[in-house]
Amino acid sequence: MTTETHDTATNTVSHRESNNWLWYLGVSLAGVILYVLYGQLIPFSEWVTGLFPVARDSHTGEAIAFFVYDVPKVLILLTGIVFVTGVLRSWFSPEKTRAILAGKRQIWGYPLAAALGVLTPFCSCSSVPLFIGFVSAGIPLGVTFSFLIAGPMVGPVGLGLLYGLVGWQIATIYLVFGFSIATGAGFVLGRMGLERYLQDWVRELNAGPVSALPEESLTLVDRLRIGLEQVREIVGKVWIWVLVGIGIGAAIHGYVPEELMLRIMGGEAWWSVPAAVVVGVPMYTNAAGVIPIVEALLGKGAALGTTLAFMMSVIALSLPEMIILKQVLTLRLIAIFLAVVASGILATGFLFNALL
Repeated sequence: MTTETHDTATNTVSHRESNNWLWYLGVSLAGVILYVLYGQLIPFSEWVTGLFPVARDSHTGEAIAFFVYDVPKVLILLTGIVFVTGVLRSWFSPEKTRAILAGKRQIWGYPLAAALGVLTPFCSCSSVPLFIGFVSAGIPLGVTFSFLIAGPMVGPVGLGLLYGLVGWQIATIYLVFGFSIATGAGFVLGRMGLERYLQDWVRELNAGPVSALPEESLTLVDRLRIGLEQVREIVGKVWIWVLVGIGIGAAIHGYVPEELMLRIMGGEAWWSVPAAVVVGVPMYTNAAGVIPIVEALLGKGAALGTTLAFMMSVIALSLPEMIILKQVLTLRLIAIFLAVVASGILATGFLFNALL
């Protein structure tokens, strides 16, 4: 090797290493920026709402603050989660992922996914980015549904409310019952072979190769590029529906009259539980946002099971969530998902009304 050739090779390696460090620095800086922005969403939403000529505690003020807070929150979560799952996907192709979760391993996937959902303090529209990341990474659909069902039904905020209002015994029964519904429903949905009802672009994403490069030749920077490409592809498809879905949710959140729900759920008639679910479906809020409504309903004499059914339907079956999920699931699969989750919510409501 001549000196000139050696110098050229050395310069090429040096240039590549320099580019690598730029990637590492850029990704790290982007992560820090997103983290800082996420922590400032509440004061940011309050500041933006204050720019409008409306009272903060008015219906319009509540709707504006909700929209300004939730849109960047969901988009930040979506970006970060899709990027991370894209990077991880470069090590585990859909085929490998399915192989890992197949058979006995897949059986354990349902309760593990449900447990992750229980520990995730997000509303359904915030859980959807995780769901999309799981689906795009090739994780079995039934396992991803266990996660998506468990989060709204038995999230930590809802459990904390139950512990404070009705004691640890009922809260523990609720936790076990909700966890079992999420695990069992995911298992049933997984056995139904519903992958064919995913949107075409999701099936193609799962079926295609992770990268044109051989897996063993991928560097860390190559994997970071794959994650960034996943963000461009997935977020680019769903961001507009995030805006539309949360916009509808914000409008409903700001204007739905509480008195109407009190009239519907004030008694313990058998129809109160399905009525509460029907009323809750077109609404949208997170678990913390629905707590004041739940407390008011219980204070006005609403049955506990009916109130819980309403709370779960608001979070788990919201119209904005269905609009966002429509970008990943076909209408038939959404209908199946709604039927399974609604059945679990109804069973929970009837159970608690029978126990108390």
